[in-house]
Amino acid sequence: MASDGPSRDPRSSLPAAIAAAASGGELDATLGEILAAGASTLGAAMGAVFLTDPDRPGLTLAAAHGLADDATAGLTMDAQEPGHPFAEAASARTATFDREAATPTGEAFVGAYLPLMVSTGGVEASLGSIGFGWPAPRVVSDDERAYIGALATLAGLTVDRARLASTAAERSEWFERMAHTDPLTGLANDRTVARILELEIARAARQGGEVSIAIFDIDDFRATNTDGGADVGDDILRRVAAVLAESVRLVDTVGRIGGDEFVLVAPGSAGMTVARRVLDGIAALPAVAGRIVTVSAGVARFPHDATDSEALVQAAMDTLARAKAEGHGSVAETEAVSGS
Repeated sequence: MASDGPSRDPRSSLPAAIAAAASGGELDATLGEILAAGASTLGAAMGAVFLTDPDRPGLTLAAAHGLADDATAGLTMDAQEPGHPFAEAASARTATFDREAATPTGEAFVGAYLPLMVSTGGVEASLGSIGFGWPAPRVVSDDERAYIGALATLAGLTVDRARLASTAAERSEWFERMAHTDPLTGLANDRTVARILELEIARAARQGGEVSIAIFDIDDFRATNTDGGADVGDDILRRVAAVLAESVRLVDTVGRIGGDEFVLVAPGSAGMTVARRVLDGIAALPAVAGRIVTVSAGVARFPHDATDSEALVQAAMDTLARAKAEGHGSVAETEAVSGS
């Protein structure tokens, strides 16, 4: 392992490292740029950055410099051992300089290893470690130690910022999903269904097409929920929702719009066909707490039954009432459609 050249003034490469950290690029690529800037300035033959992973034990290699693929793979495996200097720096949160070791081919080298530390609210955390290596003999000067410490701080801040951004993005996605879905069943919520219905009606009106809507109501759900308890009721709701999600087409939207009411928005005139498919799927469900699960459904179509979303929903509710009067597990459509 040969040196890249003599060390120069460590301060000269800090602007490049800082610029890399400030770029907001991909984390691994940014750490690689910080590592390369440090290795070039220090004349180091190799360097690596390892990160802790909150979801798994050990260290994950984030960036490497001056290592062949086989050497990188070997270093990654070795760094999982608690006594390895990269692992020690991350876990013990202490810096080690002038540590002698040997490469797999027997060449002596000297390494410097530092933890990547960040502080939040006065609480310090280690996010991993950074290290550089030189052919022996080599003594790391005080200026070089200070410079490596600055790189470790910069790398730690870069990792922390990236993870905060990732967490913020995940939270934003979660809130966005929660704003549009029913938390119990995972289907669209009533607000989302209303918006989609408006959009589908507008599109059908422009194109001279149709939109079907079906409303499903679980038969005797209130009695089941009272007698069996909320857990049984929730189980039934989730099972019905699963059948709905599995029975519809890709262009359809299904949602939960009430305690035990579900809705299907189906572009075109296939609402009745899909509704019957849903009822068949629910009829095949096993009993829950000794109760057979059935639903009744009412179907209406735009523009045959109504020309706006509110009236279309009311038309479907009216046909649902007629279906429930006919008996459990029934489906009905408006008389104008069924008689046409």
